[in-house]
Amino acid sequence: MVRHRFVLVRLLKQVDAAPEPEPVRRGPGRPVTFSDRLIAKAVVVMLCRRLFTAHALLSFLEQDDEVVRSIRPLLHEHGRFPSRRTWERRLGALPDDLPRRIAVLGAYLTAVLKPWGRRKRAVAFDSTALRTSGGVWHKQHREAGEVPHTSIDTEAGWSKSGWHGWWYGWKAHLAVTAGRIWIPVAAFVTVANVSDNIAAPTLLESVPEPVRWVLGDSQYRDPELTRLCAEAGIELVTPQAGAYPHTDAKVELRRALHKQRSRSIEPFNGLFKAIFEWNSQVPVRGLRRTQLLVLGAVYLYQIVLLYQHERDLPLARNIKALIRAA
Repeated sequence: MVRHRFVLVRLLKQVDAAPEPEPVRRGPGRPVTFSDRLIAKAVVVMLCRRLFTAHALLSFLEQDDEVVRSIRPLLHEHGRFPSRRTWERRLGALPDDLPRRIAVLGAYLTAVLKPWGRRKRAVAFDSTALRTSGGVWHKQHREAGEVPHTSIDTEAGWSKSGWHGWWYGWKAHLAVTAGRIWIPVAAFVTVANVSDNIAAPTLLESVPEPVRWVLGDSQYRDPELTRLCAEAGIELVTPQAGAYPHTDAKVELRRALHKQRSRSIEPFNGLFKAIFEWNSQVPVRGLRRTQLLVLGAVYLYQIVLLYQHERDLPLARNIKALIRAA
């Protein structure tokens, strides 16, 4: 049995073993000393230990503790440990890398875990509400350029849904396999007022090649998205307009696919927020910090799936307990 106090060390080593996105060609300037992989490992530590700033991370790593002594060497590269300023700067930039990292690892996981089995190769799109931890900025104050309280997160936005009602904050846009295992294959975070159909093409860019159908609710019923899916050899399936019951030739197929969607992305959204305890609000303010935290959490979820697969553990079971044990 894996000793719980070493789970975090093993997760960091799993990051080292995970597939990497192709390096981005950088322009002129100072060469990058530390890799994005190293910074991603730091985010895994932060999420497991609920550390939400570079200062909190470094304070944790200064502790004289057996786990910390095991972790510190894994956060060195080329015999060097990043300075405080380097951690702050690179953590601030990592949200640009995380969607690519999630897409590459998501494609790898679908290849090795085979989430569909003999089922239809479908990916479900959806967004989930994330309330900011700051105060809300009401319309009359925003239009007047007034910020009545310093707790207000002025970068967030308003949105409304039938399930959540009005909320102030962000949206996590997710693409998840609609099969026996829920694998996030694409993710990014926006202000709450970005509509789902506008965000969908970005998700579509990261959908792995075996996918045959993209499943969405009525918010994704968009001619441009339909065209982009068709160009990629994918069929977009959304609820059809018009009176029920529908009688066209594909009605039974759509019904089966909609059932797959309701059993995948919707429960995954609830599970994801429950694992990290974000049902009420995310614990940070600002778009970049929220992106780092939420996209890092999606990546950590993928790392845990890979960890379970390589150790023949039950897949997608007890993930919250495992992360908390780390």
